[in-house]
Amino acid sequence: MFPVNSIRRLRATFQPDMFHGWGRNRKYFEGWYFKVVSTDGKYALAFIPGISFSEDGSSVHAFIQTMYGSENKAAYERFDSSAFKPSPKRFELQLGENYFSNEKMELNLPDVQGRIDFQHTTPWPKMFGAPGIMGWYSFVPFMQCFHGINSLHHQLDGTLKIKGEQVSFTGGKGYIEKDWGRSFPKAYVWMQSNHFERLDRASLMASVAHIPWMNSWFAGFISGIWLEDRLFRFATYTGAKKHLEIGEDQLSLIYTNPKTELRILAHKAPGTELVSPLQGEMTGKISESLQARLEVQLLENDRIIFEDTGHHAGLEVAGDTDCLL
Repeated sequence: MFPVNSIRRLRATFQPDMFHGWGRNRKYFEGWYFKVVSTDGKYALAFIPGISFSEDGSSVHAFIQTMYGSENKAAYERFDSSAFKPSPKRFELQLGENYFSNEKMELNLPDVQGRIDFQHTTPWPKMFGAPGIMGWYSFVPFMQCFHGINSLHHQLDGTLKIKGEQVSFTGGKGYIEKDWGRSFPKAYVWMQSNHFERLDRASLMASVAHIPWMNSWFAGFISGIWLEDRLFRFATYTGAKKHLEIGEDQLSLIYTNPKTELRILAHKAPGTELVSPLQGEMTGKISESLQARLEVQLLENDRIIFEDTGHHAGLEVAGDTDCLL
């Protein structure tokens, strides 16, 4: 018989939104990213629950990191690892008095309390040989970092008490993704928005990263743009090509498939310092903005089928990105 933890990890391979770290006890991290934006756009926050095991396994703790996008501030709450209680059958996490799933989150943090329900979630579609956004790389056991998307786009219903102020998120928009593995890439670009001016049901996630591979490395990329139930993929494993330019105030990213092309011009904004994993331990530092702006064009057969501007965009440009250009 297979050990229970092996069976649970195998199940999670085909359901990337679930917890993958069953039986791990060293050099490992896993975390989910819940972004919520109020209807008026005044409040843009991200909540990141997760767990961290140091390289030698001597230090382990759970955490919830809160990002206040409009204030460019963050908070990091530590929990004993015993408070981290994921479900072995679906994505469902109890962390102290806080709860997270694809259907809702309930928060009881020092500065944030309340509940938000997620309606009409949009999971990344599964395909044969590609259970998530990473395609067949999902099955490679030695990847430094794995990535998944729980919901590209959903509506919010609920209220949070933020630093003593009651804030309604009903009618707002949300997004959920996750990462797990040993460390974030040593250099990467990541961006996301599902707040477009002309099309309400649209979402974009795009990234380029330094990927260790065998005794070498490559600049890998994954991206998806979802437009009213149609998803366009651009990734290393689809055979797409990419062109990246990074300037002081903006960056340009172009993906090309044989019949489609995605053009993104990202305008940077002041960021918030967040804690990130290094060899499993939350000792790194990155800067993320939730106020960036993305100008997006999507072409199919040389014809523009989507042109819009995304607001409240998450944007990270981390490490020595020269290797990505």
